[in-house]
Parts: sequence; structure tokens; C-alpha cells
Amino acid sequence: MISNIGIPGLILVLVIALIIFGPSKLPEIGRAFGRTLTEFKSAAKDLVSDEGKNEEKKPVLSALKKEK
Repeated sequence: MISNIGIPGLILVLVIALIIFGPSKLPEIGRAFGRTLTEFKSAAKDLVSDEGKNEEKKPVLSALKKEK
């Protein structure tokens, strides 16, 4: 969806944001958006790495159950 915007659409969105929020608020909004993206990416990486660790433990647990 975002890949269909293109350069003219992106410029239009930035101009509208500048009109709505003003030049003094845009850096604050950009920083907040960047922090949000960074936190989301780190949380997604943690979930993926936790899922990978759980998959590695499953064969061990099933082998232990077979021994009993």
C-alpha cells in the first residue's frame, strides 16, 4: 500500500502535515514516530528469537517424554 504512494504523494502528505501541525511540532512528531518504530522492531525481534528458542527446546522435551 505505501509503495504505491510515490514521491509526489509523499510530498503532498508532508505538506499537509506541515500545514496541520506547523513547523515547530514536526520534529517532535518525527522523533516520536521513530521511537515507536524502533520499539516495535525490537519487540518483533524478541518475539521471533523467543519463538526460535522454544522450537529448539521442543525436540528435547519430546525426547525426555519418550524416555519415561
